[in-house]
Amino acid sequence: MVNGWTATGFEGVAAAFARNFAERGELGAAFAAYRDGELVVDLWGGVADRDTGRPWERDAIQLMFSGTKGLVSACVLLLVQRGVLSLDDPLGRYWPEFRSDATSVAEVLSHQARLPWVETGYADLLDHDVMAAQLAAQAPATDPRAGFMYHAITWGWLLDELIRRVDGRTAGRFFADEFAAPLDLEVWIGLPDELHRRATTMVAPDGVLVDEPQTDALLRLNRNPLWVPGAEKIWNSTEYRAAGLAAVGGFATARGMARFYSSLLGGGVLAPETVELGRRELRRGIEPTWGGEIAYGAGFELHVPSGHLGRPGDSFGHGGAGGSRHGAWPSRRIAFSYLMNEVRAAPDERPLDLLTALENAG
Repeated sequence: MVNGWTATGFEGVAAAFARNFAERGELGAAFAAYRDGELVVDLWGGVADRDTGRPWERDAIQLMFSGTKGLVSACVLLLVQRGVLSLDDPLGRYWPEFRSDATSVAEVLSHQARLPWVETGYADLLDHDVMAAQLAAQAPATDPRAGFMYHAITWGWLLDELIRRVDGRTAGRFFADEFAAPLDLEVWIGLPDELHRRATTMVAPDGVLVDEPQTDALLRLNRNPLWVPGAEKIWNSTEYRAAGLAAVGGFATARGMARFYSSLLGGGVLAPETVELGRRELRRGIEPTWGGEIAYGAGFELHVPSGHLGRPGDSFGHGGAGGSRHGAWPSRRIAFSYLMNEVRAAPDERPLDLLTALENAG
């Protein structure tokens, strides 16, 4: 059931990984960690496809939803590092059609753009050009709660368009050229056709994907079209896998994501001062949709008391809907990634137990 290895001192992580299968009914998953730039945990197990019984192999590729946001944040920061973009500039400086002159790049990265939904709907969800144009023409929401509401999907269209306007490449192409290739990462924003055979099949237990009627107009508007009953058909489609949605369309192995975050701790594409810029807190508060505390730097999630990314106070990274976690603890010189193919509702003990075991290891 459980395969892989751990370095000496990290055996407790393997035990926690096995417990997820034995006690929590894990379907299929992978967990990896780096310390000081060296792989110290590489675990995988379970099944990649519940219906066929196809096993989760070492090279299985997994959709990570909002784990993608950490990759795109790094792309934006690299453009800042190169001097062609400033976080303080209004988005409209680079995207003239964008309606709101007052919204800065930093505010978009930290979910303060007041554009958490698309008023015209999501019929063209997989067409970046259409969705970006609709957001450009949309006035920011006036309800003050929208000023710090998680932009689950719109975040990606806004920042992908920014990258395209500044650099000419899509976010997926930019990441592939500037990060994945030089760092030898098994990480993609939009999965190449030849790799679809390695992708796992996502599932959602009954009751996880809900579409409850909302009396609050703000929450009704912020309905996530990828988190409603039947959404698995979209997630597992070849069209979705290839689309490269910059907020929720990333695919990876756990080793690839852990290696990416390890590179942010030194020796990677981004200079240390650029990573520090990305980790600098821009906003902290209560997210009005689910009522929990969130904190953001320039796109990266930061430490909150719930330990979403582990207990170390300097943790940063980005989780994904349904349970995945990807990030780093600079003070511990550790980077990690947890991927799974069965989404669950929060609080999810699977990643929390793994991160606690990782913190206690070594």
